[in-house]
Amino acid sequence: MTEDLTPAEETIARTTRQLDARGLRGLAHPLRLRLLNSLRRRGPATASQLGKELGESSGATSYHLRQLAEHGFVEDDPEHGTGRERWWRAVPDSINFDARKVDQDDPEIRGATDVFLHELASLHYRETASWVADRDRWRDTRWEEAGTFSDTTLYLTPDELKELSARLLALVAEYDKREGAEEGQGEVRVHLHALPVHRAARS
Repeated sequence: MTEDLTPAEETIARTTRQLDARGLRGLAHPLRLRLLNSLRRRGPATASQLGKELGESSGATSYHLRQLAEHGFVEDDPEHGTGRERWWRAVPDSINFDARKVDQDDPEIRGATDVFLHELASLHYRETASWVADRDRWRDTRWEEAGTFSDTTLYLTPDELKELSARLLALVAEYDKREGAEEGQGEVRVHLHALPVHRAARS
């Protein structure tokens, strides 16, 4: 950790796992990413429970949970263990992936990167589509009014885009200091996409 980090950046650095090549290989599988997402959002579960939730066999979920554990993404949850069935929980660290820090000239790593990023994009799409489908079920309209569903186009240099991304992450981190919901709070998913665009010229 360097001395020039802001307090918010220090919080991010303390709780974030930088994904290396080995971790990428262990995580870059659609079912593993879905399992990890479920454990993070819904809490500890068994392989059987996760299988029912995700429409997979308990054998498949059990295998992939063990692979996630081998790479340090999930662990046993002794608080729920009964001795009859193994309970799993997500390791609390968040994950950061910088493709520049792994060998993209290695076909295996390049393929794992593609799987990882495509699955994240699919996850964000599914969550957004779920909100659109379910929004009429909210009895308290303040939630819909409080959220944002927008996009904009900016013209930035690479350094400006890097600064924007860091400032957005730091702002989110300021609201991420509590575990669990207090009275009046609900679960809110925040997706941040600030992506450069390759624009083809009109013919």
